[in-house]
Amino acid sequence: MAQDDAADSLFARLRAACEEDWCAFVEHDFVRRLGEGSLPEECFRHYLGQDYLFLIHFARAYALAVYKSETLEDMRQAASGMAAILDEMGLHVRYCQNWGLSKDEMQSLPEARATMAYTRFVLEKGMAGDLLDLHVALAPCIIGYGEIANRLKQDFGDKIASNPYGDWIETYAGEAYQDVARAQIEQLDRLFARRAGPGRMDSLVATFRTATRLETDFWEMGLSLAA
Repeated sequence: MAQDDAADSLFARLRAACEEDWCAFVEHDFVRRLGEGSLPEECFRHYLGQDYLFLIHFARAYALAVYKSETLEDMRQAASGMAAILDEMGLHVRYCQNWGLSKDEMQSLPEARATMAYTRFVLEKGMAGDLLDLHVALAPCIIGYGEIANRLKQDFGDKIASNPYGDWIETYAGEAYQDVARAQIEQLDRLFARRAGPGRMDSLVATFRTATRLETDFWEMGLSLAA
């Protein structure tokens, strides 16, 4: 998956330019404790509730991507992403019910500041910029979850079966989600080839770095139970 991608892909270059921030995200204590199975259940439930609200805004981001698209290929890619998120929300609701969270409860939750910060950043980048700006802002979440789950599966192996959070790890390490992450990497390259050049890298790196830091804040929110 992501860590094995060609060094000249846009994602690989963005990640290398933000290596310290990327490591803070994918190696966060929330992630480590999730893999160990030692994460307190109340932290995971808090994360799950906010992730539901998070997904609502990400579906809007993909709807915005349809509007920002200039080709049918890009429109189909964005529409497919929105459909996948809407389908994921149904799975998310069923998964959350196993943790004592109902759909009505999650819909009535106030957004945590970390949830609001990242989702509004993504939407603002999409509104003010072009389709490439929007996809770069989305990339840490889409690609990062795949990388994190792969790391956890490699690090904890057979222990995942007895881990209370094993289903979460298996979902994002599974081939279906890995395909989603790979498709996002490929889409970044297609957009960069059409819409950018070396002079644009600084602004793309800045967007990627901020989005990565906001993802780290989302883990911290889950760990600290922050509102």
